[in-house]
Amino acid sequence: MPLTTAPDTRSISSISAAVLNLLLPHHRTTDASPAPVEAFPHQLRQIADFVRAAEPVVFTLPGFPCKSPNRAKVLGHLPDQGERLSLSFLHSLCTEIERIHAPGARVIICSDGHVFGDLIRVADGHIDAYADELRRLIRESDLPRLSVFDLRDVLGDLPHDTKRAQVHERYAPTLAALHAEVRADDHTLALYRGITRFLVDDTADFTGTRSALQRECRKRAYGVIQRSRAWGNLIADHHPRAVRLSIHPQPAGAPKFGIRLLDAPDAWTTPWHSAALLRTDGTWTLMPRARAEELGRLVHHDGRPSHFEQV
Repeated sequence: MPLTTAPDTRSISSISAAVLNLLLPHHRTTDASPAPVEAFPHQLRQIADFVRAAEPVVFTLPGFPCKSPNRAKVLGHLPDQGERLSLSFLHSLCTEIERIHAPGARVIICSDGHVFGDLIRVADGHIDAYADELRRLIRESDLPRLSVFDLRDVLGDLPHDTKRAQVHERYAPTLAALHAEVRADDHTLALYRGITRFLVDDTADFTGTRSALQRECRKRAYGVIQRSRAWGNLIADHHPRAVRLSIHPQPAGAPKFGIRLLDAPDAWTTPWHSAALLRTDGTWTLMPRARAEELGRLVHHDGRPSHFEQV
């Protein structure tokens, strides 16, 4: 029988740390100062599992749900330059990892728009179109290390409300448990406040008072967090070994690693809540469409509004 050699533990540890080091400059967090590799033991263990098995490191990233319904923020309901740049960034990370760990890496974009589309007031048809366009961009931009996973991959062609109900019933925490967590945990409280703020900003057709809108959005924010948790639990069932990324800020040591896709003025801005602006120095940033219009001229791509160029 051929002799086999046990994996070199030191080599596995050093490769795993080097992989994580590539992610650290892009850590999306509200922590006051950058954290060292050692502050992420959970991710190091997960990466080491793939390194030990000589397999591609698999990351799951819940996000890329749909465009905001607030047209003062975005250019339309389909992906644009913000998404193109973000997809390219994620693919480049996988390419960099391949130089350290030969099998490379993959990112599964877990598009979650249908999970809470009714709560964020976005039509299911727009959500389908957004996810379909993401797949097209990945294919036509030759980004083979990326893929898209959504509720259609889990529950097929069932009605959208039925899918949401099934996922919520099986995976979501109770409202009472979530209320208690918001009261007790500063990170969950910050998440709740951030989502509430987004819902207020994204609601364009409310006819009541500002205080009534805020009350309604606080209620909807709990529902969004419940569904978000449900989606995360479903993803863990379908991709149990994957390293979990998040587009929300995450503290060092959390089970999920928050990742910043593009430069933005705060830790909460995403391509689906904003428009991309090409600065005069050649760098990109994200900001509300209304602000970008003040600073630049609109550029079209494939016949659709794409981004702004600063003038």
